Amino acid sequence: MAQSAAPAPAASAAIPAVAPISLKQIAPWALFGGILMLVLLYFVGAEQGATSLLSGENVHEWVHDGRHLLGFPCH
Repeated sequence: MAQSAAPAPAASAAIPAVAPISLKQIAPWALFGGILMLVLLYFVGAEQGATSLLSGENVHEWVHDGRHLLGFPCH
């Protein structure tokens, strides 16, 4: 059997244990991400016609390709 040229790792080179992230630390970021995703989903999927918050066709034109990519009908 061949000998390895790399030295064996020393015991002091062990990876230190990482403390788990608590739910209290994750919750605000998860809430922010969830609200951001819902706002983006609204603008991509429903910002036109009777449910429109902004007048004009600008939002529709900006997210038009995203609507088709995600399967939302728009015309």
